[in-house]
Amino acid sequence: MADDNNAPVFQIQRMYLKDLSLEQPNAPAILLEQAQPQVDIKLSLAAEPVAEGLFEVSVTATVTTTVQDKTLFLIEAKQAGIFEIRNLPQDQLEGILAIVCPQMIYPYLRAIVSDVCTRAGFPPVMLTEVNFQAMFEAQQAQLAGGQTNGEAVPN
Repeated sequence: MADDNNAPVFQIQRMYLKDLSLEQPNAPAILLEQAQPQVDIKLSLAAEPVAEGLFEVSVTATVTTTVQDKTLFLIEAKQAGIFEIRNLPQDQLEGILAIVCPQMIYPYLRAIVSDVCTRAGFPPVMLTEVNFQAMFEAQQAQLAGGQTNGEAVPN
């Protein structure tokens, strides 16, 4: 019988909201503006080992909404998960941390951003679907070329 101690392991230990902020620095005056707001969305990913075989992966969305160059509102939300990942080759581990884990976290982040917008009195901002595999491949290509900026923009 085979020894299961070397079998690959992938399990979600916990999902949680790690950080959330909402700012409306120009309220209440800006709330009276009639101009169409501009929305800028940036995403970033992070993965760190927290113990042997345990990794924290987080996806952060920064949503900046402006009206005539003044900030209407700014939301920064970081959704994270702790994943148990063992007995995988390094190249597979990198892919799981950069693709599979963020894909599992992202729907929670989308819901949080939308909910915060509506609770703040604005129409919901719906984060678009993200191809984390394409982001990972682009990052790998940048690293191979010797350049990286650490941030990604959704498609």
